[in-house]
Amino acid sequence: MTLFPQKLLNRFRVPAFVVLAACAGPSPDADGGGRIYDPYENTNRAIHTFNRGLDKAFFRPAAKGYVAVIPRPMVNSFNMFAENLSLPGQMVDYLLQGKPKEACTTLFRFVVNSTVGFAGLADPASDFEIPRADTDFGVTLHVWGFAEGPYLELPFYGPSTARDAVGVVVNLFTNPIDFAPTRPINNLGLYAEIVRRLGDRGLYSDTVDSILYGSSDSYAQLRLIYLQNRRFELATDNEDAYLGLYSDPYSDTGTPVATDATDPYEDPYAE
Repeated sequence: MTLFPQKLLNRFRVPAFVVLAACAGPSPDADGGGRIYDPYENTNRAIHTFNRGLDKAFFRPAAKGYVAVIPRPMVNSFNMFAENLSLPGQMVDYLLQGKPKEACTTLFRFVVNSTVGFAGLADPASDFEIPRADTDFGVTLHVWGFAEGPYLELPFYGPSTARDAVGVVVNLFTNPIDFAPTRPINNLGLYAEIVRRLGDRGLYSDTVDSILYGSSDSYAQLRLIYLQNRRFELATDNEDAYLGLYSDPYSDTGTPVATDATDPYEDPYAE
C-alpha cells in the first residue's frame, strides 16, 4: 500500500516472536475455515491509520506526480526491471517448494530478459511464451504446512498475515543477486521495488483511492480484499479457505468478524 520494507514493526505491540509463533501451529482460520482471524485488530487499525496518513501526505502525491511526468512506456519498463530483479529470489522459493521445473523456467526468464531484454527493461521472455514467476517465501511456508496465522497490517508495507510477514522478511535475504561480489548499486533491488510500487500506486490511483478514502471502513475493506486474493491464490486444492470471505464481513455491531464459509453464489431469496 505504501513503501516496501517494514522497518518499524518492532515499534508496535506485535512482537516478532508472536509473528513467528503464530505460524508454528494451527490458528482459528487454519487456512481452511474461510474465517477472518484478527486478534490484534486495535494495533492493526493504528498501523493502518499511520499507513494511510503516510500515503495521503507523501506516497499518493509522489506516485501521481511520477506517472504524470514519466511516460507510461517508461513506467512499464521500470516495473519490468524491478520484476526481473526479483526473479532469482523467486527461483530460490520454487526450489524450496520442490518445484524444479518452475525454478528452471524462472531462471530462463531471468537470463532472457537480462540479456535480450536490456537488463529487464523489456520483456522478450513473454514474447517467447516463457511463463511469468509468481511466488514468494510466504507461499513456501504454505507449501511446508505453516498456518496463515493472524491478520497483520505492517508499517510502510500494508496488509499481511503472520506467515506472509515472515515471508517478507526472509525474501529480503534470499535473492542471489544480493550476494553477488560486484553490484552497480547497493540495495538496487530495494530501490527498484520502491519505484515499482510508486508506479503501481500512480497507475491504479483511482482503485486504491476508492478503497483507502472512498469506503466507510477502509481497514476492513483492505483486510477483506487482501485475504480474498491471497487465499484464492493459495487454495487451489481447498476452496473453502477463501469462499467464506465472500459473506457479509459485518455483524450487527458493525464490526468485521469471523464468518463460516458460505456459497457466494447461493440465492439469498431461495426458500
